[in-house]
Amino acid sequence: MVESRWDADEAVTELYVAHYRSLVRIAVLLVRDPESAEDIVQDAFVAMHGAWRRLRDHERALPYLRQAVVNRARSALRHRKVEIKYAPKAGPDAPSAEYGALGVLERDAVLAALEKLPVRQRETLVLRYYGDLSEAQIAEAMGISRGAVKSHASRGMSSLRDLLDTSTSEVQVRGDQGGGRT
Repeated sequence: MVESRWDADEAVTELYVAHYRSLVRIAVLLVRDPESAEDIVQDAFVAMHGAWRRLRDHERALPYLRQAVVNRARSALRHRKVEIKYAPKAGPDAPSAEYGALGVLERDAVLAALEKLPVRQRETLVLRYYGDLSEAQIAEAMGISRGAVKSHASRGMSSLRDLLDTSTSEVQVRGDQGGGRT
């Protein structure tokens, strides 16, 4: 028993060192909260450590972790929806002084557009473009077929383009309306 525990400690430590950051990046993009993302990834590692002896193929540990992160992110989002539904309504926030920077606007536009996508499309795009996973790895992490991954990716990219084109047009129109005064 001591030997298998040592194997789990060693294996999980190696996986943690090699993949923690990329898994947190994926989780951040799925839940849009760095602290929650870190908790999600930590919980996935703890769960994998506890299940190490039951894991039939230790080579499948990384796909197991990815799937655990995606599943835990889904749970966190469901929990957040319930919290938001029953939270008291707050007043509007004023944008920060840095909000006007072009890079921030572009990043915010992409993140906002991602948030408007259906969950499966958002997950697929995040895993593909931010997690740099293959279709097979995405299919495995999400528990769907490769064909479904292709479909979600295609629809997601199309919707994302449309959303970004719309938001860019709105920014230009607002800029044109107020830009002529001195």
